[in-house]
Amino acid sequence: MNLFAFGLGYCARLFIARSGSSFDACAGTVRAPAKAGELASENIETFVFGPEHEDAAIAERVAAADVILVSVPPGVSADPVLARFGHCIDRLRRQQTIVYLSTIGVYGDARGEWVDEKTIPAPSSERSLARLTVEKSWAAIGKENDKKVYILRLAGIYGPGRNVLLNLKAGTAKRVVKRGQVFNRIHVEDICRTIDAAIAHKGPGDVFNVSDDAPAPPQDVITYAAMLMGIEPPPEQDVEAAGLSPIARSFYAENKRASNRKLKDELGIKLAFPTYRVGLEALWEAGEGRE
Repeated sequence: MNLFAFGLGYCARLFIARSGSSFDACAGTVRAPAKAGELASENIETFVFGPEHEDAAIAERVAAADVILVSVPPGVSADPVLARFGHCIDRLRRQQTIVYLSTIGVYGDARGEWVDEKTIPAPSSERSLARLTVEKSWAAIGKENDKKVYILRLAGIYGPGRNVLLNLKAGTAKRVVKRGQVFNRIHVEDICRTIDAAIAHKGPGDVFNVSDDAPAPPQDVITYAAMLMGIEPPPEQDVEAAGLSPIARSFYAENKRASNRKLKDELGIKLAFPTYRVGLEALWEAGEGRE
C-alpha cells in the first residue's frame, strides 16, 4: 500500500513518523527545495509543489498511491491540489482512499452551542468558505469514481513543538478573555489515530469532527499550563484590547462546541488525550516548556 501526502506539514509528518511503516512507500510534497533536503532523513520521497516549481514525477506517484492525504490549505482563488491534480485523480479508474484535513471552522458561529456532522455548515470567513468548497469537490470526486473520501474536520491542533507551554516559556502567551467563548482542541496524536482509522474503515467515506471532549475557554488553558510550569499566568486581557491579528480575531468571532460522538461511535476512536488537561500534562512530562 502506497501513501502520497499533499503537504508534508506538522500533521502529515507526524503521521508518517508514527504509521509510515504500515505502507510500502511514502511520498509527499513540500513548497520549497530547501524543505525537501530537511526531510531526506525521514524516509519520505519528497517532491516540490509550489507556485514557482512542480516536480514532474508527482502525477505518477499520485496515480500509484492507494492513500492520498491532503493537508494543503486552499489558496485565495483556488485550491492548489484540486486545480493541478483534481482532474488527474478524477480520471483514475481505481479505488483510492482520500483523507482531507479540513476544519470545524466550516460550521461558523453557533453562539456556543453544540455542532455535529448533521449541522449545516455556515462558514463566516472566506478561509472557512474555501475549505467547505474544497470538501465538496473531494466528496464529488469520491462519489463519481469509487473512491473513499474522508473529510476530517479538525479542532485547534496542539502537540509536541506546538503548544501553550512553549508559548509561556517564550513569553508570547496571551490570556485573552471573551465572555462565554470556548474552543475545542485536538492533540496531533489523536489526529494520527483518526487518519489510521479512516484508512482502515470499510465504509464508503464520510465526514467526521476530530475534536476533544472538553471545549473550554482559552484563558483556562493558559492558566492550567502555567500551573503545571509553576509560574504565574499572564494577566487577563479583554479580546478588544489584546491587539490580536486579524486572523486571531476571526477565531474569536466564532463560538461553538464540536461533538466527537460520531468519531467514537463509527470510527471507534478512543482519544489518547480527551481533554486539554491530559494533553498538557503529557507534554509537560515529556519536557515541553522546560529549560
